[in-house]
Amino acid sequence: MGRIPGRGDGTGGSGCTRRQLLKGMGGASLLAFGGSWQSSPARESVPEDAGGAVPLRILGRTGVRVSALAFGGAHWAYNAGPKPAAIRLLHEALEAGITFMDTAWEYADGRSETMMGEALQGRRAQVFLMSKVCTHGRGKQVAMRQLEESLRRLKTDYLDLWQIHEVSYEGEAARHTAPGGTVEALLEAKRQGKTRFIGFTGHKDPARHLDMLAHEIPFDTCQLPLNVFDATYRSFEREVLPVLVKRGIAPLAMKSFCGNAEPIVQGIVTPEEALRYVLSLPVASVVSGIDSREVLRQNLDIVRRFTPMGETEMQALRARVAPHAADGRYEIFKTTRDYDSSIGQSLHIR
Repeated sequence: MGRIPGRGDGTGGSGCTRRQLLKGMGGASLLAFGGSWQSSPARESVPEDAGGAVPLRILGRTGVRVSALAFGGAHWAYNAGPKPAAIRLLHEALEAGITFMDTAWEYADGRSETMMGEALQGRRAQVFLMSKVCTHGRGKQVAMRQLEESLRRLKTDYLDLWQIHEVSYEGEAARHTAPGGTVEALLEAKRQGKTRFIGFTGHKDPARHLDMLAHEIPFDTCQLPLNVFDATYRSFEREVLPVLVKRGIAPLAMKSFCGNAEPIVQGIVTPEEALRYVLSLPVASVVSGIDSREVLRQNLDIVRRFTPMGETEMQALRARVAPHAADGRYEIFKTTRDYDSSIGQSLHIR
């Protein structure tokens, strides 16, 4: 598939060396907070944009500052061209102030981690490096093996953040949190100093995120799809984001352009409206699937000039897109298997 214009919506430097959920929440939504989220730690951490700097935000209760825009390693590995060009693109992003790097064990069959490891040689201490474990319900042993492979590919002895990738299926949370499950690997890796922080991701259904959160695991982060269309259909913004804010778990936004930028291609929203909307939510960072200089520079320009939308402006944008959003047609990562890992499908779909 050719590059889609305007796409770019995937998922603070670190100089370290290696070394009650649903009760009371009911059906609470972010909107029901009455705007009180606007003074959340994530928002307070954004400094004045002096000299075109990429703003920094606080990563939940960790206190670590990360760039408000994260460099998504999936689109990059698949679509940024030959390795030398891809590495130049990552270096340009880093030099521009994007220091939050995102990848995963299974992205492009390991090419993403391998290229990122090469690109970050001599620059590891400048970035906050996140990867993801792709057990899809398999247990601790598989996870620990994948961790060692990720570290080897990335040419580092620790991650800043290690997340469970793509929690999508009913019952998967129970597998991850069971004795001998993937969560045990996350906690063990943290004890060993092989990761500083832990979290989980998913794009399919808010119920799967709530399943994970109900187990009271001490997650530091949670990656979830957030965009103006999500506010209408099977909404992570309404159902999951308030829980994360209440518990101090850093929300990491993805799919701000709906994964394939189709609403932008169709003229329903502009790139600036789409990205500004998500940056106006209480998120620590927006993972952007950067696969070209065009996308990089577009998104850098938006984030550098960012001013938060007020609630009236956000609600007007939600209302404008609602007729297009009600059936999930622009969020096919929720409604189809097109964005589901082939490994996950093979393990869960019979």
